[in-house]
Amino acid sequence: MYLLLIFLPLISSFLILCFGFLLGRKGSSFLAIFSMFLCFFLINIIFYEVCFNNSVVSFKIFTWIDCEFLHIDWGFLFDSLSVSLLYIVSFISFLVHLYSYEYMKTDPHLSRFMSYLSIFTFFMFILVSADNFLQMFVGWEGVGLASYLLINFWFTRIQANKAAIKAMLINRVGDFFLALGIFGIYYNFRSVDYIVVFNLVHLIEIKYIYFFNIKISFIEFLSFCLFCGAMGKSAQLGLHTWLPDAMEGPTPVSALIHAATMVTAGVFLLARCSSLFELSSSVLIFICIIGSLTAFIAGSIGLVQNDLKKVIAYSTCSQLGYMIFACGLSGYTFGIFHLINHAFFKALLFLGAGSIIHSLQDEQDIRRMGGIQKLLPFTYAIMLIGSLSLMGFPFLTGFYSKDAILEIAYASYSNIGFFCYLLGSFAAFLTAFYSIRVLFLSFLDLSKGFKIIIFNIHEATPFITFVLFCLAIPSIFFGFFFKDMFIGMGTDFWGAAIFIDFINSKTIDAEFIPIFYKLFPIVLSFFGAFLSYLLYSIYSKTFHFYIIKYKYLRKFYIFLNKKYFFDKLYNEILTQFFLNFSLHYSYKLIDKYFIEFLGPIGFFELGFFKSIFFKQIHNGFLNIYIFCFITIILFSFFFI
Repeated sequence: MYLLLIFLPLISSFLILCFGFLLGRKGSSFLAIFSMFLCFFLINIIFYEVCFNNSVVSFKIFTWIDCEFLHIDWGFLFDSLSVSLLYIVSFISFLVHLYSYEYMKTDPHLSRFMSYLSIFTFFMFILVSADNFLQMFVGWEGVGLASYLLINFWFTRIQANKAAIKAMLINRVGDFFLALGIFGIYYNFRSVDYIVVFNLVHLIEIKYIYFFNIKISFIEFLSFCLFCGAMGKSAQLGLHTWLPDAMEGPTPVSALIHAATMVTAGVFLLARCSSLFELSSSVLIFICIIGSLTAFIAGSIGLVQNDLKKVIAYSTCSQLGYMIFACGLSGYTFGIFHLINHAFFKALLFLGAGSIIHSLQDEQDIRRMGGIQKLLPFTYAIMLIGSLSLMGFPFLTGFYSKDAILEIAYASYSNIGFFCYLLGSFAAFLTAFYSIRVLFLSFLDLSKGFKIIIFNIHEATPFITFVLFCLAIPSIFFGFFFKDMFIGMGTDFWGAAIFIDFINSKTIDAEFIPIFYKLFPIVLSFFGAFLSYLLYSIYSKTFHFYIIKYKYLRKFYIFLNKKYFFDKLYNEILTQFFLNFSLHYSYKLIDKYFIEFLGPIGFFELGFFKSIFFKQIHNGFLNIYIFCFITIILFSFFFI
């Protein structure tokens, strides 16, 4: 059963790639959807067995690498952490497969698209269920490859090519550090198995190494490398620029990448390696700083974006910041709980946005929408539920995890904790502001679209409606029903899957913080929603007039709209520097001069000129031949 769950997506993907031309679009879609339905059915049984009955399952299939001291088996570990992620991945993937059949039924390459979705799901299963770092790294790189194929699905579009290459290259930066961390783990522990490493980690707590002539703890070095790997995959500040550009792929791809799969792999890695991070206090502080800054800065960029999918993409980046700094505060269970909650309402938002785009004939600019709430009532209700859950509206799913994270941030009673609390609270204000802005400009504002598009607008088909309804239910009720099981006081749900030092545990302290600090993020969210509605409805003209009139407001707006000029910084400073270096030094000096001069060109010129010299000697005169013969004999006697 466990192996069938893992390999069903791989089998369906292989069959569709090989025999898709025989199965056709409907046959390929049915095979992919049915395999994912079986996966979802199996994960329900596995979830009951592993999580409710506390029966952790671990097994080996075969020996993968056996070389001297390196022995790695291909095995799987099903504990509460991996099974929880598998449940979310299976559920979201099944709904995305079902949604894709209807959303892309007119695409001639639907079979290839379904195959890519299935192979993406397979690699995510490998990443989550692996029992060692190297096998996890296979899934880690696999989802990167599958994301490249999915983002670049419409490969004739230049922007899709650029976005896919950008995602691949930026993730390579994080993957380099992750690989370095795995090498360091093997160098120290002589093993990459989770069980071996996490049980021996306390034995090297006092070991130090010299890195660039700086004495640092070996555990902190490993933790830093692992976190840098998580930064690339989970799009944290500095390595976040690929995530909004990934919107160039089809909308189901955006939902699959952003909701519960690729971008959450970094959070899963932090939770899985909690035994390492709990011994690295300085790295935990660094994680808190990066996560909180990401939550705030990504939220501020989302304020002024006009592409519907990019606004939701920046909200994903911001929510990932919450999960990351929750892990930095040793609240790994809170970060995973927010990851699961976020998967539901973020998939709902993306697929709801796809329904809007599909109805408006591929229009994504929210400035050209408006006035469609009566024409698309179901889609409006879906987007309203997703937006309210995203902004942490009381008693919806997002409220129970986001506010819990902010409470443990304040309950840490430290400077870094208060820093995370403040930035997280203001990020909640920004989230509410751009959520209501998207709702108002998309639905409630005066219609700004073309007449022919408005006349032909229609509600989603039954397939899409069913998918959105299935996501709306957990977006409302999941947090309420499962909060105590995941993050309740005294819960034993996680068992030994996540290790938290009792000194760093803040669950009890969070229950007794002043009521003002519990309500402060909620008040900021309501104020952000009210201010957004006010500025874009009643005072819309005045608001835009002041932005245009005043120089500093206009520059600040441009600064946010240009995404803090991260892309300009990378393109003009880093990328241009490496391009110049590669042209003038690597290519012209090293490759064209040294290598080619000492290599093929040098040998060619040596042989060519020597052949001319010997050609002059072979002139047919006997005296020249006798002179050369005697000279060679004399030199031979001399050297002997």
